[in-house]
Amino acid sequence: MAQHNDLGKKGEQLAVEYLQKKGYTIRDKNWYYQKAEVDIIAQKGNILAVVEVKTRSNTDFGNPQDFVNPKKIKLLVSAMDEYITANDLDVEVRFDIIAVVKEGSQFTLEHIEDAFLHF
Repeated sequence: MAQHNDLGKKGEQLAVEYLQKKGYTIRDKNWYYQKAEVDIIAQKGNILAVVEVKTRSNTDFGNPQDFVNPKKIKLLVSAMDEYITANDLDVEVRFDIIAVVKEGSQFTLEHIEDAFLHF
């Protein structure tokens, strides 16, 4: 597997562990609908957090969260409409980004709640 794929998987693993420590229950990982892949679907109380994980080996070309574009947002919103309908959920949906940056052998993580409100 390519090194960048390994880095992405590590970032998603760290994001799952972080969310679980914060009291979230992981409902799904890498859930697909049409052309959209939702990295993590987590729930805490009545909030369903749709989490896009972006992992980078450095910030030379920008912060990881800068790589979530309007097309990706549209795909995620469409996918979550289907997920909520298919699972007959009555929850508040929030779209988050977890940005992971590898710095040497360490990783830093930033959780941006309601991230799409900033676009």
